[in-house]
Amino acid sequence: MSFCLFAVFSEPFADIDAVINRVHGLLKAHLYTPAGAHDPILNDAESPPLVVQFYFDSLPSLEDACDGALQALKERCEVQAMLVRPFAVAQPKTPDCTYLVAYEGKAEDENAWHSHYLKHHPPLMLRLPGIRELEIYTPVVWLSDSGWRRVNCTQRNKVAFDSAEALTAALHSPVRVEMRQDFASLPRFTGRVTHYPMSTRVRVFSQHT
Repeated sequence: MSFCLFAVFSEPFADIDAVINRVHGLLKAHLYTPAGAHDPILNDAESPPLVVQFYFDSLPSLEDACDGALQALKERCEVQAMLVRPFAVAQPKTPDCTYLVAYEGKAEDENAWHSHYLKHHPPLMLRLPGIRELEIYTPVVWLSDSGWRRVNCTQRNKVAFDSAEALTAALHSPVRVEMRQDFASLPRFTGRVTHYPMSTRVRVFSQHT
């Protein structure tokens, strides 16, 4: 079991690697910047200039980092801590392009919504051609007195690929149509859902820093 902190920035931050280097207990970090993939069904607003996903092996480790080295970011981003739910893909590989999805609204019955989604949607997502990584994230209660600007998405997802071209090809596949049909069958949900294609840089730490 692992946990992650999503940090969504409103402007670029050139010193992000220096901050990452100081985070104790970090397993890996995924750094996302806008990519040029095309979704034929959805065209959301401009992607954020930077999203960083910090992975930890426990929630206390995440909380310690938020009260430690990560405080250098708290005036620059909005954050959310989440449980990582990984799904095994046929041919895993470190990705170069990721489709980040955030369900920013609310489900009328969150338990029913998550249950339906996790049962029905991942089998479709795993059939996307060229998929290299699939993870779904659900919220957790996390503690910090450091004054973070928190967001509370109902759920986040990502599907990852070798390139923006590979992501575009997957989004143009028949599987994408099936996914939209399944989305329409979900329990009632109101509010915004965002879809951002992002170039991906992965930093992995062989041991806790």
